[in-house]
Amino acid sequence: MAPPRILIVEDDPIITHLLSSMLQKRGYGVAGSVTSGEEAVLKAGELSPDLVIMDVTLSGTMDGIDAAHYIFQLFHCPLLFTTGISDEKRLELAKYSQPYGIIFKPFTPIEISTNVDLALYVHKTRPKGHAPYPAGDPKKLMEMLESIVIMDKRGRIIFFNPTASWCIDLPPKQILMKHWREVMMLINDKTEEQLKDPVAEAASHMSGVIYDAGTALVTTTSKRRKVKVNVRPVLDSSGKFLAVLMSIKEKTQTGGV
Repeated sequence: MAPPRILIVEDDPIITHLLSSMLQKRGYGVAGSVTSGEEAVLKAGELSPDLVIMDVTLSGTMDGIDAAHYIFQLFHCPLLFTTGISDEKRLELAKYSQPYGIIFKPFTPIEISTNVDLALYVHKTRPKGHAPYPAGDPKKLMEMLESIVIMDKRGRIIFFNPTASWCIDLPPKQILMKHWREVMMLINDKTEEQLKDPVAEAASHMSGVIYDAGTALVTTTSKRRKVKVNVRPVLDSSGKFLAVLMSIKEKTQTGGV
């Protein structure tokens, strides 16, 4: 059997190297490493790791606690936190990501290996619920030929599949954590008028929004595509608002989808 694959999220390169060495000596595989919360959400969707080890405080736009919440709710990845802080109020927020533990720095090899072993075992043996992935199976999302973009409640992009990157016509670093209207625009194909923000509407009214006939997407590089756009709210496991999902299907020249 292939060894469990672990994603490391840490902005200190020394600690990243230390964790990688400890895990590999134990026989685990390192699926990858990133330095910010926003990169962690995107990479977790891409890699579907068996476990994520996440620092609570990160230097990116999104901290570890928020990133862990999205990763667990969207992709059902088990998580372990590491931290060097002792702020009880701050650490109390970590429970909403349902982590399998918090490891305080400086840590030892036995602390890492024991906690990783326990997290993987408990997650594997925990009874599986019947709740589906709220945004869809991440592996299927990555393979879809339609663009999938997931945004937080402020409209900032926290996840997108390869088709979306191609459709938006920007490299991933210029898409991630940008407000969706900074990277693309939805317009009426005949009047050229910008359409009402479907993301804000879906988030405020908690209902789906569809733009079909006469809709076009315009990129910041001036590429224009006739599209059908479907926007819906994404709820977490407790039924609370989590994010907004936008799917974009480009239409053929004959007008089909």
